[in-house]
Amino acid sequence: MQSFSEAFREALENEDKARCVKLAFDELSSGRIGLVDLYMKILAPTLNSIGCDPGKKDLCIWKEHIRTSIVRSVIENSYIFVQREKEEKGIKDNGYKVFVVCPDGEYHEIGARMAADFFELNGFDTVFVGSSTPSSEFLNILDSIKPDFIAISVTNYYNIVSAKRTIELIRQKSDHDIRIIAGGSAFNAKKDLYKETGADHLLQTFEDIKNFAGEVGNAVSV
Repeated sequence: MQSFSEAFREALENEDKARCVKLAFDELSSGRIGLVDLYMKILAPTLNSIGCDPGKKDLCIWKEHIRTSIVRSVIENSYIFVQREKEEKGIKDNGYKVFVVCPDGEYHEIGARMAADFFELNGFDTVFVGSSTPSSEFLNILDSIKPDFIAISVTNYYNIVSAKRTIELIRQKSDHDIRIIAGGSAFNAKKDLYKETGADHLLQTFEDIKNFAGEVGNAVSV
């Protein structure tokens, strides 16, 4: 009998959206896997490990988009289990609002979408803004909603410049104190790269976010 990870990988390789969603839903519903493990041990590594014939570049890009879309659907359909875990574990809102964004030009949003759920599982009032957020439009709403934190996710190293510019604009335009959180694989390229962009914190894993929640006064057990 196939393991869940094997079955999910096969379904994703075949671009079988319905089966991917059902497999994940069944595992979460039964309690055989938790949300964090689904994201970190199944979805992310499976999506990142599926190869493609380098001689078929256009086809590879097309398949990457389809598979990313499927994983996004799995995550969206898993949101009910975010709420279930919060209720079962008695996770209360900690009074802090965080926006999760990707800077202008950054279209890889799966990591950011996962991070949004991780923040919520640790008590944050979380708003997932999405991929390639235009700085001008984003800045226009900051002072009306007034988030406490902005988490900026960067996957493509070449978008570090865009992230830095976004952070600079936030500092210049906001009329209240906002702490900036950096995350995403692009920041693995160099130690303290996040500091060079002007960010205050680097959070890369669920455990990082959990520890951060404890630091700001909301230690939880997930």
